[in-house]
Amino acid sequence: MTPTRTAFLILILAATQARAQFCPMGETKRRIVTCRAEISMADCRAEAQKVGCSVVRELALVHAVVIEIPAERVEIAESRLAQASPVNRVDTDERVRWLHSLPDFNASAVDAGELTRRIKDLQPQFPAFAGAQPVIPWGVARVGAPQAWAKTEGAGAAVAVIDTGIDSTHPDLAGQVAGGVNILDPRHPDNWKDDEGHGTHVAGTIAANGLNGGYAGVAPKAKLYAVKVLDKDGNGNYSDVIAGIEWAMNHGIKIANMSLGADEGSDPLHRAVQAALAKGMIIIAAAGNTGGSVGYPGAYPEAIAVGASDSSDHVAPFSSRGPEVAYIAPGVDIFSLKMGGGYVSLSGTSMASPHVAGLAALAFAEGATTPSALRAALDKAARPISGLTPDLEGRGMVLAGNIVSPIMMDGGGTRLAMASY
Repeated sequence: MTPTRTAFLILILAATQARAQFCPMGETKRRIVTCRAEISMADCRAEAQKVGCSVVRELALVHAVVIEIPAERVEIAESRLAQASPVNRVDTDERVRWLHSLPDFNASAVDAGELTRRIKDLQPQFPAFAGAQPVIPWGVARVGAPQAWAKTEGAGAAVAVIDTGIDSTHPDLAGQVAGGVNILDPRHPDNWKDDEGHGTHVAGTIAANGLNGGYAGVAPKAKLYAVKVLDKDGNGNYSDVIAGIEWAMNHGIKIANMSLGADEGSDPLHRAVQAALAKGMIIIAAAGNTGGSVGYPGAYPEAIAVGASDSSDHVAPFSSRGPEVAYIAPGVDIFSLKMGGGYVSLSGTSMASPHVAGLAALAFAEGATTPSALRAALDKAARPISGLTPDLEGRGMVLAGNIVSPIMMDGGGTRLAMASY
């Protein structure tokens, strides 16, 4: 072979490899390519690149890679992947508006003094908080969190907020956010600041610090991690959410709150939830706001789906329902932190889920450090609400006082638990 012909073939090979790496102008589609367990991630990536124009990311948690394919080549690419021996399955990586069905998140901020008067705290003074006493939102009071604080405020627990990010500059989150990641922007992974507001509100319910007269969350000494998987419109791909779960799990976080939901499930998402649980992380998720069946990931049996109640202990009309619901928690007119400062009232099962995540943090701080122990502690602490059925409330409302109170026996050997409300 002549040197000229050799150089020509090298140029052809380079061009072929370049086409496998860079997408042409025009519409592209994402696919999640899952390979067989015995195939290395490197070989899985190489197989996927044969038909894709770029690899978006690897998802080692589910042994898959995400590729982009020019829209006009999707059918051909899927056919080739289906015939490739290393490939187990191919799933559409849909872009989902995970917050689409939630109520309006643009409610106006309210003055803290006015808020204090409206909430009308029923709790005593809390010597654990220096200076001005904290504001206790009605939901935090309803789950009895203040009654647990004499014993634990959640120190030592960490909760991943898999959401739109967190505004860690809010005074009530000072010292609370230990780190995070922006899954959506690999070039700037440390820019996990909230640009929608949803994640900040959720974070406040879990672990607002309660200092200087500010708001207190359910577990004010727990640490938070901002895992940004949704953009400023609440959108994200299934693979973004899976990558967020993987990041939290890889960083040793044992409790994840997912106040988000999709109407349809995804096999890779389900496998991610299963894998996270198997490796020691529980996922607490919003049941959904359709008033119909529970959304995903909450509907998966390995997740903990939370429905929403109002201040009169009625189920919220929007709260999704079904046998997948594990617990119910306050989710109507929930005051918490507003992105950029101040406070805002929001409603949704997105607001209910972080109450249970905060309660899980209290249980973790009390020694329930495995998924099975956490679930047992929450189950033990739950009490049914009169008039509600299991498809609306699961086991009922988890009460913090029952997490920290020892189980007592009456004279006949019947187990009794201290009620929190």
